[in-house]
Amino acid sequence: MTTINTAPAILKELEKLGNPNTKRMLVNNHGIKEPCFGVKIGDMKPIVKRIKSDYQLALDLYATGNYDAMYLAGLIADDERMTKRDLQKWANQAYGGSLPGYTVAWVTAGGRYGWEMGLKWIESPKEHVAVAGWSTLACLMGMKPDEELDLPHIKKLIERITKTIHDEPDLVRYWMNGFLIATGCGVASLTDIVRRSAKKIGPLTVYLGNNQCKTPSIEDYILKVEQRGTIGKKRKNVKC
Repeated sequence: MTTINTAPAILKELEKLGNPNTKRMLVNNHGIKEPCFGVKIGDMKPIVKRIKSDYQLALDLYATGNYDAMYLAGLIADDERMTKRDLQKWANQAYGGSLPGYTVAWVTAGGRYGWEMGLKWIESPKEHVAVAGWSTLACLMGMKPDEELDLPHIKKLIERITKTIHDEPDLVRYWMNGFLIATGCGVASLTDIVRRSAKKIGPLTVYLGNNQCKTPSIEDYILKVEQRGTIGKKRKNVKC
């Protein structure tokens, strides 16, 4: 029997895959709102493998407002076809959980407007949009060849974070920290600059909700990557 890849059909498929414990964890510990089925990411992978990439279907799934469908939308989005309007709409609706820092950032960084939209979003007074911005820029540090990156501008962003990170909301602090880690690990010429920034910043306290999530240490993270000999190594894709 042929599976119909439409948003209503996939919603029914996701509903069957829903796990009460996963849903409880997402709602209670990560601030996810209804509607949500609680589908484990691993259980979405067969759907992703079947669909691969579908621009319109991704838009339709995200527009449902169902958390699982929105996450799945990011995994099957045709990043190159996403318009600025599409991306802005997604960022505006990425209210929490993995949506702003992962789903929206992955798709934006993988498309044509990653740098532009990332710089725009980090200026937003809306925490979730600013999160999407810093995470998008972080993704670019690990994907784009150094010659395609605006290194002078990135240095200014590092200086900005060093001066302002402690004054930002929790999740923005977390993703500013993530941007520094991605830059220090992904852009070899800036590794030492990031290390100096980390020393100036000092201990970073971030409240991530009622869960076990922790804020990674910039210096420790860079050291581990350095010990593996993979500083400056780029990835083709950040989705997972």
